[in-house]
Amino acid sequence: MIERLDIAVRLLACGASLLLVLLLLTGEMRRGLKLPLAGLLVGLIGYLLNTAGGVFGLPGPLPVSDFLSIFTPYFIWLFALRVFEREPPRLAVSGVPALLAAAWVTGWLIVPHLRVGFYLIHIIGLLLVADLFRIALLGRDDDLVEQRRTFRLWLPLLIGAQTGGILAWDLVAGRASGGAAFPAVSLVNGILILALTLFAGKTLLRTEPELLLETEREAQPAGGADAAGSGSPGAALSPSEIVLRDKLEAAMNEGIYRTPGLTIAGLAERLGTPEHRLRALINRRMGHRNFSAYLNRYRINEARALLADRAKVDLPVLTIAMDLGYNSLPPFNRAFRAETGQTPTDYRRAAIGRN
Repeated sequence: MIERLDIAVRLLACGASLLLVLLLLTGEMRRGLKLPLAGLLVGLIGYLLNTAGGVFGLPGPLPVSDFLSIFTPYFIWLFALRVFEREPPRLAVSGVPALLAAAWVTGWLIVPHLRVGFYLIHIIGLLLVADLFRIALLGRDDDLVEQRRTFRLWLPLLIGAQTGGILAWDLVAGRASGGAAFPAVSLVNGILILALTLFAGKTLLRTEPELLLETEREAQPAGGADAAGSGSPGAALSPSEIVLRDKLEAAMNEGIYRTPGLTIAGLAERLGTPEHRLRALINRRMGHRNFSAYLNRYRINEARALLADRAKVDLPVLTIAMDLGYNSLPPFNRAFRAETGQTPTDYRRAAIGRN
C-alpha cells in the first residue's frame, strides 16, 4: 500500500515539475530566476528517480539522475537569493557547482568505496540550506514587499522539512534514502517534494510582479520630497497617507535616519503609526523594496556632501559612517559603493579634485 502511494506521489511530482519547467521557459519571469528555478525542478525530478529504486524496481541509483539531483540544494539556494534580491558571491555561483561535480566524480568513479563524495555533497547541501535560512529569516524585518515577506517565512520551512531533513537523514543512515529499505521515509520524502513543487507552482501560476517579474529599479536621488516619494505613478494618496508621508518626511529631514540600528518597527513607533501602514506607504506608494535601502538613500546622500566638503577633508571615513548610523565601516563601504560605484575614499579624492 505504501509503495503504491509512493509511486502515485512521485509521478504527480514529476509531472508537476515538468509542467512548471515548460511554463517557466515560456513565461515572463525575470531572467535571473529562470535558470535556478529550472535547475531546481530538474534536480527534483532527478532526485525522485534517484531515490525510487525499490519503488519502481530499478537496480539502484542511475548515474544521470544521481548527477542531476546533487545540484538541487544549490539551485534552491540561488533561486531564493535572487527572489530576495541578494546577489550571491561570484565565487560561490561557479565554485559550488564545480565542487559538487568534483565530489560526484570522486564518489562515482575514483574512490566509490570511501564514500568521500557522498558525505561532501551532503555537507555542502546542508550548508546551503543553513545559509538560505539565515538570509530568509534575518532579512524579513527589513523587507518591505509583503508577498516576499510571506515567501521568506514559508520557503525555509518547506526547504528545511524536505531538503534539509533528507540530507540530514542520508548522513545519519549513511546512504541515499531508498524506497526499498525505508518505504515510509520514501513516501514522506515524495509528499514533501510534491508540496515544494506545488508551492513553486502556486507562486509561478499566480505570478506576483513584485516577486518574479522584471521591476524598475529605484532611481530617485535621496534627500527632500523626491527621495521620500510622492506615491506610485498615477496613484493619489489618501488623506491618512498624506499625513503619514508628511510626518515621515519631517522625521527624515530632522535626521532620524542617523539613528544606529533603526528598524521599520522603531520608526513606526516614533511616528505613532502601525508598522504595517508605514511598510505599505514606503513600499507601495514610494517604491522602496527594502527599508535599509530607503535609509541608505538619505545616509549616502549626506555622506557625499561630507566627503566633498573641503572643510571636512580630514574627517575620517569611519567617523562619517558612525555619525550616519552605521555600526562599522564595512556596511557603510558596501552601501556607498552600491549607490555611487566608488569607495568613500575614491569619491572624496575625485570630489575634492574637481573643486
